[in-house]
Amino acid sequence: MSAATTHAEQAAHDAHGIEIPHASYRDYTIGFVLSVILTAIPFGLVMTGALSPAVTAVTILGLAVVQIVVHMVYFLHMSPKAEGGWSITSLIFTIIVVGIMLSGSLWVMSHLNANMMPQAHEEMSQIP
Repeated sequence: MSAATTHAEQAAHDAHGIEIPHASYRDYTIGFVLSVILTAIPFGLVMTGALSPAVTAVTILGLAVVQIVVHMVYFLHMSPKAEGGWSITSLIFTIIVVGIMLSGSLWVMSHLNANMMPQAHEEMSQIP
């Protein structure tokens, strides 16, 4: 692409109020290094068995959430400034909907288990 085409595309996007996030080589390098570190730490924890299984699982889940944020910031270029904040707004809405669906599904399944088979539930609680 020529510089004129790039400038024309930028002007077209600016006319619609859409901000295109730009990343530098430095940003991609930081994102890559953080991703490697956030992958190596859980791998090392599991391979060495340094922590108890429960603490290891919680640590891995926490680092997974951090890695999701790293990917969204450094590779997907999501920030409150990008696209007038709509990408963050849609992300928050998606997280809320998925949370409601997951918690509702787990709630329904636990109540179905207790309500549909009460005899089995009572028998299971009496087993030493």
